[in-house]
Amino acid sequence: MRRLGQRQVAIVGAAAIPCGRLQANPQLSTQVLEHEVLADCVLDAVSQAGVTKEAIDAMVFCHPRTYTQQLYFGTFMANYMRLSTNGVVMEVVGNGMTGGLAFDQAAQMIETGRADVALALGVNFETAIGSAEHMNRSMRATGDVSFHTPFGFTPISWYAMDAMRYMHEYGSTRAEIASVAVKNRRHAALNPLAQYREEITLEDVLAQRPIVEPFGLYEVPPRSDGAACIVLACEDVARSLRRPYARVRGRGFHHEGAHQISEVPSDMIDFNAAVKAGGAAYAAAGLRPQDIDFAELYAPCTIVEVLVSEALSLAPRGRGAACAAAGETELGGRLPICTSGGLISRGHPPFITPLYSFVEAFEQLTHRAGSRQVSQATLGMTACELGNYNAALVHILEAVS
Repeated sequence: MRRLGQRQVAIVGAAAIPCGRLQANPQLSTQVLEHEVLADCVLDAVSQAGVTKEAIDAMVFCHPRTYTQQLYFGTFMANYMRLSTNGVVMEVVGNGMTGGLAFDQAAQMIETGRADVALALGVNFETAIGSAEHMNRSMRATGDVSFHTPFGFTPISWYAMDAMRYMHEYGSTRAEIASVAVKNRRHAALNPLAQYREEITLEDVLAQRPIVEPFGLYEVPPRSDGAACIVLACEDVARSLRRPYARVRGRGFHHEGAHQISEVPSDMIDFNAAVKAGGAAYAAAGLRPQDIDFAELYAPCTIVEVLVSEALSLAPRGRGAACAAAGETELGGRLPICTSGGLISRGHPPFITPLYSFVEAFEQLTHRAGSRQVSQATLGMTACELGNYNAALVHILEAVS
């Protein structure tokens, strides 16, 4: 529940660029500059919100990937935008959860009265970096450098093992799991921010070259560049703007005390951190899973969307893949999941990926999602994670018109 004296937080604006390939080869003389791309997003989001530059009290940046040329990026951006604040200018990092943590910290600035308006923002460039360097850094960040990294134990291989275990435990088929990719591409076709917008069939998915058994190319995420900015405000400010907004209704977090794959035996497909974080968010919001109208889940592979939907009680345990295959999680279904197209089709600029989830949730709750609009959407959920969901951060948002 909300603590006594804690102010309520609202999203009043959000903007992002289409995910894709923007980064120029480092050897070229002409480069796309990360700070210019992000500054355009800030202008769009702030203009959409209707707040003034002087009203911004805090900026919480996603720490940029190591491939970003400008270091100490947050304070550089404050200078570039000539934006002075009395709250905070800071960067946060938490691998795939980075964007969620930036949002969370900006929200806390407002909740505690240290800011009336705050930005959660970031940029991710990585597509012009060689695959070997990119994979080496990914393995060093997500695994134990003394155990996992020397053996090439990649995040996608964890998820592949999850898929094999899931099929063994519940008798699910690869086709059922692969149907998530078909559904997400169908959603992405309606999203101007999506990296891949051509619809695909189940036959297309199953025919792709293998990446890690049982996954083919269309069941794993692309490398993506992106930039996004979320404008948060206290509810008094949100009301004064006289336009629809999305209120933060509940929040939950849990870290298992394990780094990615733990040496301590556990149920590898239980996603216990998501179970606990989701439970905390539902309790804080005073809601049940069946109250949620849509969900934007951080899911780098088809199986992850299945397992997270089950961990958050959006689908029955062992039935998440079957629910996707039956159309329950697509637009027009019982509970649409990843209406943006998700990481697989919308794109996955890692450290800022969760910000794209908040962009989608804001557009759905303010009914500006166009042809992918969830009818009468009033309650939405976002979730992001660390590694193989050894930690999870969940937010529940509600529409206010």
